Amino acid sequence: MTPKQARTLAAYNQWMNAKVYDQCSAMTDTARKEDRGAFFKSIHGTLNHILLADKVWMGRFVNQPFRVSGLDQELHTDFEELRKDREETDIAIHNWVATLTDDALAGVLRYTSMVDPAPRQYELWLALTHFFNHQTHHRGQITTLLTQSGQDVGVTDLIWMPENIKKPGP
Repeated sequence: MTPKQARTLAAYNQWMNAKVYDQCSAMTDTARKEDRGAFFKSIHGTLNHILLADKVWMGRFVNQPFRVSGLDQELHTDFEELRKDREETDIAIHNWVATLTDDALAGVLRYTSMVDPAPRQYELWLALTHFFNHQTHHRGQITTLLTQSGQDVGVTDLIWMPENIKKPGP
């Protein structure tokens, strides 16, 4: 992973989160919180999990641990509070990623896992790749749940992110 790739993935994350939250805002709170059989049960639960995991990983990346009781801990019951925290977290991700260099990405991240409390260490580029992949995985679950409930998020492909679209040449 290069710094440019990391910045692109941070921009994609922010773009897709805005699209998903916009679509979810059209639903009732009851519909967002309905148990739909997903791993984190509901759309709200999955949105919450993505945000929680992002905060845990960002805490590791910037050496300011974000303590939680579990991967399903609810950060916000209110959708607008969840959305505001998501937007603020996306800005923090964008700002941190903007500081990354090739040397930083080749460095080592050390932390203690929440899932299996043991020391871990990975090159930062790999941990950051996991971070963005995790978001995409769970957003894919949300877009499926939205589609099943009659909602259309629209295009989700990285290549179609507005800043990636190339205009035809002369």
